[in-house]
Amino acid sequence: MSGGPTRSRAGGRADGGGRDRERPPAPEPLPHPVVDNHCHLDIADGPDGDWLPTERAVDAAAAVGVTRIVQIGCDLPGARWAVEAAAEHPALVAGVALHPNEAPRLAAEGRLEEALAEIAALAASGARVRAVGETGLDYFRTGEDGRAAQQESFRRHVALAKDLDRTLVIHDRDAHDDVLAILDEEGVPDRVVMHCFSGDAGFARSCLDRGAWLSFAGTVTFRNADPVREALRLAPRDRVLVETDAPYLAPTPYRGRPNASYLVPVTVRSMAQTRGQDLAELCADIDANTDAAFGGRW
Repeated sequence: MSGGPTRSRAGGRADGGGRDRERPPAPEPLPHPVVDNHCHLDIADGPDGDWLPTERAVDAAAAVGVTRIVQIGCDLPGARWAVEAAAEHPALVAGVALHPNEAPRLAAEGRLEEALAEIAALAASGARVRAVGETGLDYFRTGEDGRAAQQESFRRHVALAKDLDRTLVIHDRDAHDDVLAILDEEGVPDRVVMHCFSGDAGFARSCLDRGAWLSFAGTVTFRNADPVREALRLAPRDRVLVETDAPYLAPTPYRGRPNASYLVPVTVRSMAQTRGQDLAELCADIDANTDAAFGGRW
């Protein structure tokens, strides 16, 4: 792949208009390696498109102690790309799925079954595909008319994760109760990661009761994220993960600028402060938790 191309996600976020889109500087390296548990290396989110090619992104992350990355594909092109990238780059493993907002569109086009079949084939394609995700529910961008397709797609992904012994990576936006209800109805897979955890302490307890890991993105550093920080303080040491969701959700003070795995140290330092935990200790926890959450070390 020669470093890998960069795609633009259809219907993705705007480039921020007049906001500063310059790539943030590299932070001080972490005292212990950690993992970016959710990244979209294939998606461009800047005015110049391919602002940080894959090989450079991986190298920049490693230079500050982010030595491994979970590359998430959330549509068919992205899922194919994630599998290819994980095969080429030892630092990467792949997750494949149809994003919740993809399901209603594919259903309307009569292509949902075909797309789910390809996701199943990709998920079974090799040991470097560790996750089925991101899947789940998103009631923020999809209205009532699209929810049945989202829920059916989510159920199918849950079953796939269980059948293949893959980690289920859940996208949950404004749909906490239905996410939990579907998990309970379908049966919770052995390994579940709540991607970009967005709930409060009560929802965190509900997820933890079902054996989930909570993955915190740059949003945990935002000024208005007190409920998320409460959840972070509540989470046991063995259930905490960190992610970027890059190129989105850059942490404070770079909110609104393109995110990348090399900025994970900014988020981890904020998390350590919130938890009142030693930084090196938290890094070691995240590293070990990633192995447990994604089926072993790579």
